[in-house]
Amino acid sequence: MTRAPHFKRSRIARVIAGAVALLTAGQSGAQSAADEQAAKEQTVVVLGSRTVAKTALDTSSPVGLISLKDMQTAGPLELGKLLQTLDPSFNFSSTFISDGTDSIRPATLRSLGPDQVLVLVNGKRRHQQALVNVQQSVGRGSAGTDINAIPLAAIHHIEVLRDGAAAQYGSDAIAGVINIVLKSQVKETSVSGTYGTTSEGDGDLYSASANTGVALGQDGGYLNLTVEARKRGETNRAGVDSLRVDPPRVTQHIGDSNTRDLYFWWNAAIPIDKQSEFYAFGGLSKRKGDSFGFFRSAGDDRTVPAVHPNGFLPAIHTDIKDASFAFGYRRDLTNDWKADISINHGASELAFHESDSINTSYWYEPRPGGGIYAESPREADTGTLKFNQTTFNADIKGPVKLGDASIFVATGFEYRRDNYQIVAGDPVSYQYGRTNNPAIRIVGQNGNTAASGIQGFPGYTPATAVDDGRHNIALFLDVEHKPVDNVTLAGAVRYEKYSDFGNTVTGKLSARWDPTKTVGVRGSLSSGFRAPSVQQEFYSSVSTNLNNGVLTETLTARQGSAVTQAFGIAPLKEETSRNASVGLVLRPASNMSLTVDAYQIKIRDRIVFSSEIAPEANGGPIANVLRPLGVGQAQFFTNAVDTRTRGLDIVAEHTSKFASSALVLSGQLGFNKTEVSKRHSTSSVLSGETLFDQTQVTLIERGQPRKHHVVAADYTNGPWNLNARANYYGEVQAQSFSPLHTWDAKWLVDTSVRYAFSKRTFLSLGVNNLFDQLPSEWTNGGDFPKLGFTRCWETCPFGVNGRSMYLRADTAF
Repeated sequence: MTRAPHFKRSRIARVIAGAVALLTAGQSGAQSAADEQAAKEQTVVVLGSRTVAKTALDTSSPVGLISLKDMQTAGPLELGKLLQTLDPSFNFSSTFISDGTDSIRPATLRSLGPDQVLVLVNGKRRHQQALVNVQQSVGRGSAGTDINAIPLAAIHHIEVLRDGAAAQYGSDAIAGVINIVLKSQVKETSVSGTYGTTSEGDGDLYSASANTGVALGQDGGYLNLTVEARKRGETNRAGVDSLRVDPPRVTQHIGDSNTRDLYFWWNAAIPIDKQSEFYAFGGLSKRKGDSFGFFRSAGDDRTVPAVHPNGFLPAIHTDIKDASFAFGYRRDLTNDWKADISINHGASELAFHESDSINTSYWYEPRPGGGIYAESPREADTGTLKFNQTTFNADIKGPVKLGDASIFVATGFEYRRDNYQIVAGDPVSYQYGRTNNPAIRIVGQNGNTAASGIQGFPGYTPATAVDDGRHNIALFLDVEHKPVDNVTLAGAVRYEKYSDFGNTVTGKLSARWDPTKTVGVRGSLSSGFRAPSVQQEFYSSVSTNLNNGVLTETLTARQGSAVTQAFGIAPLKEETSRNASVGLVLRPASNMSLTVDAYQIKIRDRIVFSSEIAPEANGGPIANVLRPLGVGQAQFFTNAVDTRTRGLDIVAEHTSKFASSALVLSGQLGFNKTEVSKRHSTSSVLSGETLFDQTQVTLIERGQPRKHHVVAADYTNGPWNLNARANYYGEVQAQSFSPLHTWDAKWLVDTSVRYAFSKRTFLSLGVNNLFDQLPSEWTNGGDFPKLGFTRCWETCPFGVNGRSMYLRADTAF
């Protein structure tokens, strides 16, 4: 396709003219607020240890720290994209034409699954999303955390623990833990506004946020409030469709969807006395997205020429609601002990609605007395997914004296309840004709059986509706001891019992040795686990598709169903892992640091979404199972593979300070390699290789970059701040829609310039993807490039939008 070589001149002229006018009006002698912020920059972390907070360079496991200044100088306004830009261990793959995954994109750590990273807010477990990623995309078969449900304006800093921590924090912490710490400042109101656009002149972005804090009482109480609103226009990078329409034209929508986001978050604490306080935090978010399905051409059996003579592109609308509320009580006890009791509730909901569509079986259904109905609704609700979680924690920690030794001990209890619900869509969204009777012959425009359900994707049916859940309890014990001043030893053990599959015990050992003030050696060994999510346990869907002109029912079967029992697929059990890491910390000078950490993660019985299991063409054991059940093909969740991930993280930083300026150079190099070491099956009919074919193996092994590097330079001089950051995304591969194809590695460069008019007022101008890098062309995609898929589909690490530009204004009072 033809791309614009530069920004539309009228747009860039307006943006630059406004920036110049404001900059020339500024005070050249204004003190740089960046310098002031640097002095206040967060330097300690609480993640990875329950003892007193440590600096990120003093921890026994690698912990990355993303400060408030890091977030202010980066371009993305979505938390997922921001983390991907700043932390090489984090990936946030772009996708499109993937139903709900267009709106809730998968967030991963160390190239594992979205549900193998635990997300905390203020140290408390964050609930997962309602959406199950069942399309052919990164994170297939998972239900991770909706990271974009948290607004940037509410966040003070982010800690990323790059180590297995299930023994410390529970299920999901196989790849690591992300702790998002909310703002708590008082007596200040900050306001921010952003306008952005792309070099194609689409994807216009408008964002505004406000954060304010008020003191509650005279003893340190606070109430911090955040409101944020954002509107992003759609982008489309589809090429010309030369296969289905004549004359050729663009028929697909490939790019970001149109979104409208609104957030309200809070963080509060009220002291009761000098030793105790009540605290509460949480938030509400509501996001709407408009994406699209696959184009239905004029001659397609899913099209009605009288309604769509030129074919049509079904529109898929998502309404995402997210709510969380945590409250608790902290108290300082005698002898430096502390207690914390809390209740945390979270809920995620995703509702689907389709428009610009049709149910062809409704249209062509024979009318009693002759003829056809020749009518069908053009839109319908196709169902709603809901997930909620309630967690109760009671923790206590403090030092225990054993002779002359002091051992820090933390222990606690957790109860958690998870519930999952699928609400059926409107009848027209899934029915085959008004009676939903497959025995009635309904013929479409080409004389073949008409498709059932509304186009885009059929709705959830009453048969797939569910409202079920489970609960679990957990007990943990952490200990940490310094036998000598330069050695730290720590251990953790955790017991969990689930109502649906039993119990598990995990443990962790870690150590830190600092032979000198400039050298540190650290390492850890741990066992971990991830319980199957209730989404994976209870999700199911039925879609009836045309297969060679025959209605074929494709069933996503939940565990314990007739299909899984007939195949001999065992109920889901927990994934188990073995993590090992060793690292070196160097501080050769007060202004320089270097850390190198190598790791290995082995996961057994990893829960995956199977390949589509279809009957043999001429009959066979699979056909013998499916046909009596009336199922054309099936897929399901199963513990089918073992994987091994090995990697290396290198982080370096150097700060140079001059009379009136400072330069910070940093580099983060991430290397990892995931391999499927074994495929296995409990079925006597399906082998491991059939259950999880090579296409899905490639998606796990090569769907995410094996190399992701971030190098940056940040320069401050008086009121000016200049920032340049380059992200390197290694090559990726896929073979679901074509023979095995490799997309080349790319460097993406982001730049920004910020001017401080005063200590609290800034204007920033930035360009993301300065050199307009795009995924390499899809050269062996068969017919897909002819349909408009010129770049990528199932694996797009950095998307297809190309260069973008933004202007941001920030002030505080």
